[in-house]
Amino acid sequence: MKYVKINGEHFYNMVVNASNKLEEQKEFVNSLNVFPVPDGDTGTNMSATFKAAVSEIENFKSQSIGDVAKKLAKGALMGARGNSGVILSQILRGISKGLENKEEVDASEFAEALLEGSKAAYKAVMRPIEGTILTIIRTAGESAVKSNQSDINKLMEEVCLHSKDALNKTPEMLPVLKSAKVVDSGGMGLLIILNGMYEALKDGIEAKVIQFGNEAVNKSAANNLVDHDIKFGYCTEFIVLGDVSRTEAFKKDIEALGDSMIVVGYEDVIKVHIHTNDPGAVLSKAVALGELSKIKIDNMREEHRSLMVEEKEYAKEEATSVENKKYAFIAVAMGEGIKNIFKDLGVDYVIEGGQTMNPSTQDIVEAVNKINAENIFILPNNKNIIMSANQASELSDKNVVVIPTTTIPQGITCITVFNIEDEVDNNVEAMKETIKNVKSGSVTYAVRDTEMDGVIIKEGNILGLAEGKIKEVGNELYAVSENLIESLVNEDSELITIFYGKDAKEEEVGDFAKKLEEKYPDVDIQYYKGEQPLYYFIISVE
Repeated sequence: MKYVKINGEHFYNMVVNASNKLEEQKEFVNSLNVFPVPDGDTGTNMSATFKAAVSEIENFKSQSIGDVAKKLAKGALMGARGNSGVILSQILRGISKGLENKEEVDASEFAEALLEGSKAAYKAVMRPIEGTILTIIRTAGESAVKSNQSDINKLMEEVCLHSKDALNKTPEMLPVLKSAKVVDSGGMGLLIILNGMYEALKDGIEAKVIQFGNEAVNKSAANNLVDHDIKFGYCTEFIVLGDVSRTEAFKKDIEALGDSMIVVGYEDVIKVHIHTNDPGAVLSKAVALGELSKIKIDNMREEHRSLMVEEKEYAKEEATSVENKKYAFIAVAMGEGIKNIFKDLGVDYVIEGGQTMNPSTQDIVEAVNKINAENIFILPNNKNIIMSANQASELSDKNVVVIPTTTIPQGITCITVFNIEDEVDNNVEAMKETIKNVKSGSVTYAVRDTEMDGVIIKEGNILGLAEGKIKEVGNELYAVSENLIESLVNEDSELITIFYGKDAKEEEVGDFAKKLEEKYPDVDIQYYKGEQPLYYFIISVE
């Protein structure tokens, strides 16, 4: 189908189809995470951001491409999650600028809009790095404006081909990608979006927003359900490493076993999602296709009961602060123990989030709006949340200051040096200075085989990370943890603090602390129940 011009309706179909495709393939994007840790979330963040953008235009019927793009950009801005999501929101913001006040555009105008998306993305990043999503959007924009195509369908085909070539070259631009034998995950996410936009034009798709799995069930909707309303009780997800040509046949084979089914083939991977009462039957059929991986089965009836309890507890805490005060704090944290520590230290509002669950710009703005204070400090406690926090601060009419904490230990230490009697600038300077004195470590496990910096890593290995970099690899949790702490401690160290997660046993942690006390007699050893997922330990050395 040839398109000399496209309008708001065409653009709507393009971006909605792109959003659906990205959601289908987000786990594939997540799997490209360079570090083999269980919290690769680029695909999740990009998809959540794009879905927030699309939800803004879902019921918006306009023939004006400028109007549709403007609302899309607004939705992305507020829904942006993680660094990749914020960059994506800026890409859409730039595209919106290029389409501003236009009813329809031709190929050259649409090409210029893509280039504006590239410019906006680069401006949003303080130190742009090639070999990332930035390279892909730049390639898309530059190849578009250089094209001689008058058919926008052909233009997008060229853009996708050039972008794919650029993505395949990202391992040559970033040694860490080459070492891990992956392409850039954010770049892959953007390529999926571009391909989805092209597909909508090529096939003349009238796209509809697809709700995926129980992500579509929000808290208020869930409260209106009762257990017997859930017809199929087990949300079953897995990946088949096998022949994708059998995808459609397999889809028909399991169709009668449940609902909310998504079966997507991509390269040599088949991604499966289904709600069923018999996960075993689904898996037994799937194993005939190939090797199964990343199997996840959730009892939705049990989750629903827990959600209702959590909703009641959350409602008690959600009331807006009525007391006007000089200072207030917002922190981002995951794990009931860690959240309670922040509250005990005087943090006014704790946003649940961290690795794998980055809060959106909107989440942070809403937290700011609940607090009645002259000055509000935000502690992101994760490098992937800082950009969203900064974006939220720019959208607020209050004096919101983001302290760029990248770890939980940094956030806790900032609270301890805060002086309520001091001025804002002095507190900001003190908190930023104290971050430099905190050494942070964490212990988790490898989710796949890889090689990094010459070190062979096998799936299931225990990983010790110092300041986000893999420092120790082994098979025994406490041996890796001890070696990691040893690498963080020096002659000036005075305090070692351990926050142990859901998968660590308290008695064993206590024995480990005693061993550390004997090893470091001049250093205070503390340990707290953090209850954080995925990470056995979060460690602070000061």
